[in-house]
Amino acid sequence: MIFGTLPSGETVEQVDLSSGRLRAGVLTYGAIVRSLEVSGRDVVLGLDTLEDYQTRSRYFGAVVGRYGNRIAGGAFTLDGVEYHVPVNNGTASLHGGVEGFDKKVWAVEERTGQSVTLRLTSPDGDQGYPGTLTARVTYTLEDDALRIDYAMETDAPTVVNLTNHSYFNLKGEGEGDVRDHVVTLDAEHYLPVDEHKIPTGELAPVKGTPFDFTEPHAVGERYDGQYDHCFVLNEGGATVTAGGLTMEVTTTEPGVQFYSGSMLDGGATPYGPFGGLCLETQHFPDSPNQPSFPSTVLRPGERRTSTTTYRFTS
Repeated sequence: MIFGTLPSGETVEQVDLSSGRLRAGVLTYGAIVRSLEVSGRDVVLGLDTLEDYQTRSRYFGAVVGRYGNRIAGGAFTLDGVEYHVPVNNGTASLHGGVEGFDKKVWAVEERTGQSVTLRLTSPDGDQGYPGTLTARVTYTLEDDALRIDYAMETDAPTVVNLTNHSYFNLKGEGEGDVRDHVVTLDAEHYLPVDEHKIPTGELAPVKGTPFDFTEPHAVGERYDGQYDHCFVLNEGGATVTAGGLTMEVTTTEPGVQFYSGSMLDGGATPYGPFGGLCLETQHFPDSPNQPSFPSTVLRPGERRTSTTTYRFTS
């Protein structure tokens, strides 16, 4: 169905998917997961209109890139050349810059009743990033799960870190906040950050800290619930439980950014603080400036892929 039209004249479509008890609405604008219903309960935060996504969005449900999360100082060096990307979050470049992938119209490449593949071509120099990058994201509903498959190719060396920025509230969209959601993370280390939320480079043990989610804890139980940190994943991924529903997150990515939604603004968006939480599976923040982190460099002739699955049980 047609969801809206941008001032440029580009049409934005909503692609509806269904499988078993799951229903999803995916927008071509930003590759946004606008809705995800589990037995009729919408468990992601969404907005009503295309204008809302342009003016009120906090990346709700979007694929963010070319580099999800932060790059310190909006600069990095690749193969001896320094590149500058827009600073849009304090002193950092966040989620690809001012006009990231969340603000682009993706093309529908393939679709079925259960799956859709969206494609975006980001030209050389887009937001300062080198190389023409072709990104594909496939959303598939299967076996009580939403699976997200990413594929990326480039014609020149670049850095790339794609992730989905859905906010989850397992009690239902708009049904109170998520500080009572119980979270488990199979992560023995996390990335401490400085005052600008840039990783210090240390992989710190979670044991004995409020960042230890190796055993279940409610979001609001410690640290005033103010989480916006990257965790170094083992094999087990993450689990969230609330409202009689459990979401299990598995991924091929090395980390997950756990953001508790504490900075959601009930004036600028329909949702107040802690209205939803994010589990953004990804490579580490600021990896282009951190040689000890897993590399996010993509080179011509390579095809990088990754998969993240959100599985629901009750």
